[in-house]
Amino acid sequence: MDNRPIGVFDSGLGGLTAVKELEKALPQESLVYFGDTGRVPYGSRSRETVRRYAREDMNFLMKHDVKAVLAACGTVSSTAADIGAALPVPYFDVVTPTARAAAHAARNGKVGVIGTSATIHSGAYTRALLEIDPALSVYSQACPLFVPLVESGFVSPEDPVARLVAERYLAPLREAGVGALILGCTHYPIIRETIGAVMGPGAVLVDSGKEAALVLAAFLETHGLLCGPGQTREAEYYVTDAPENFGAIAELFLGHNVEGRRIDIESGGQP
Repeated sequence: MDNRPIGVFDSGLGGLTAVKELEKALPQESLVYFGDTGRVPYGSRSRETVRRYAREDMNFLMKHDVKAVLAACGTVSSTAADIGAALPVPYFDVVTPTARAAAHAARNGKVGVIGTSATIHSGAYTRALLEIDPALSVYSQACPLFVPLVESGFVSPEDPVARLVAERYLAPLREAGVGALILGCTHYPIIRETIGAVMGPGAVLVDSGKEAALVLAAFLETHGLLCGPGQTREAEYYVTDAPENFGAIAELFLGHNVEGRRIDIESGGQP
């Protein structure tokens, strides 16, 4: 039994898709979420910058005495796994659980991967998939405009801007006939309907935030790290840009109202 909160972080709001899954799987667990909204997106940054940001984000969560950390960010998961592995608490990223789910779902042996430029260039998903099944054919596509579209609220399935961008990015994967498509950034499930409409019914969409959240939940249960009975759930949300903007979009992600608190991550998390 462990009543400490779970720590989750992302470059912005996309990690809330993982939070939503954690709420479903572990409704009694407390949570500390950090969204680096002032420096989003990470996917266009250099590897060195992403790793520095990841270290700062993880250190902030550790100051809140979390019992586990989930990097609900495809870019960090692809480029800074060793930093997470050095933490004194269990660390989870989105790559391995998502690759497992996609390899199982792709009955035709073809897996597509979409993500930020940094995630795709890292090759992390391709390596993970081929370790699981060397016979898989992997098709990757960077989709750098998806994150700013989501962060700016262009998320409706009827939105012509999102649809046009999706058509442009996803055409090669649709033509390749992938049987499973990894949404390799936790922002992407917010435009899942648009992506699904472009890809058609032949591609199973694999949500990286969901798969990682389920693995984390199972780990806490099997290792006796769930909170005790009767524990009051608490949730804290921290951002590095305007909290009012965070609250408006977070409600769209989670289905309920939350309040974010602004902090200065580069000064160690001061208000």
